[in-house]
Amino acid sequence: MRELKIGDSTVPAIGLGTWHMGDSASTRADEIKAIQNGVDAGARVIDTAEMYGNGRSENLVGEAIKDMKRDDLFIIDKVLPSNASASRMEHSVDTSLKLVGTDYFDLYLYHWRGAVPLSETVETLQQLQQKGKIKHWGVSNFDISDMEELMELPGSDQVAANEDLYNLGSRGIEYSLLPWMRKRNIPLIAYTPVAAGDARGRLTQDAVVNQIADNHSATPWQIILAWAIRDGSTLAIPQSSDPKHAVDNVKAADITLTDNELAQLDVEFPKPTSKQPLDMR
Repeated sequence: MRELKIGDSTVPAIGLGTWHMGDSASTRADEIKAIQNGVDAGARVIDTAEMYGNGRSENLVGEAIKDMKRDDLFIIDKVLPSNASASRMEHSVDTSLKLVGTDYFDLYLYHWRGAVPLSETVETLQQLQQKGKIKHWGVSNFDISDMEELMELPGSDQVAANEDLYNLGSRGIEYSLLPWMRKRNIPLIAYTPVAAGDARGRLTQDAVVNQIADNHSATPWQIILAWAIRDGSTLAIPQSSDPKHAVDNVKAADITLTDNELAQLDVEFPKPTSKQPLDMR
């Protein structure tokens, strides 16, 4: 299973996203089972945020993991820009910790840029780290200009990851942001790594993707995920409320695409040739 290092932890390269999970009582049992099955299949990372359902996702995660050994998990949470200040962030993290039912987060991310000065947010994240409420801190939806600004601040060398949109059909960050991060050994956390469920089938119905899937006795979804984590420095966090699909997602970390297959996918879904606007979530 492909792995990568985030902070001082080594984790499998495919984790479990939870966006839109916890919003409906009718799907709650399946969502809890999907998280549990994903962990049983080898996932360690569970990604959530206070923004997801105004805490309902965090509460769902808490219920799903209540009987699990905490040290076996790597839990990511995120603070909203409106709460990313010295006066509000600690209350936010305390509320999130209570909902998830844990004493600490392995990684706590600034969800996206807001009005609070970046220096204040970073300093407060470091204070939470010193208090033991978070083990590592990072950012989300940061473009290259945001990352360059971050690097000018004290302690910025401790940023553990940047979470951004990235999948086979949305390769915009490859133009400048991703090479910049690779040069500095900052891991990428790829959200919507299968293009928000690929509702229109652009990726999963593609002939090249399906041929490669046949080569590996895999599903198109698994090939798309294997592509996202191909470089060994990316953590993909697909979201699924289906218990079986969640297991299939995790098992995609066992697939290694050949150089020829990667070249075929580059032709089918070309790299960006100019800077593209960031699509945030």
